[in-house]
Amino acid sequence: MARRKSPTLTEAELRLMDVLWSRHDATVSDVVEALGDPPLAYNTVLTTLRILEKKGYVKHREAGRAFVYAARVGRDEARTSVIDYVVSRFFDNSPRALMLKLLDGEIDERDAKRIRALLDARTENPR
Repeated sequence: MARRKSPTLTEAELRLMDVLWSRHDATVSDVVEALGDPPLAYNTVLTTLRILEKKGYVKHREAGRAFVYAARVGRDEARTSVIDYVVSRFFDNSPRALMLKLLDGEIDERDAKRIRALLDARTENPR
């Protein structure tokens, strides 16, 4: 049975996107070199970059015989996509339910102050 296509980034895809976000563009060899441990094979990186291109996360251009890949989607846009997916899939499209679940965990005083400030600002200047 074929694997279901992930609507968000897999762990391996995220590793490659981190390289592209930090370097802006890179060849397959550049990505392989930048990944470090655990290493990935050239063909694995190439295949994953092609998958990312099909998903719309990256684009490529030709530079001589090599393809140079670059992110089409910024880190913040990818984060938003993941949050939207989690909210729709696990929290019945309720950002409030997600927020309450997150706040249910332990929060240190510094984070609590930051959250209060964000909420106060939001209350004073609603969208």
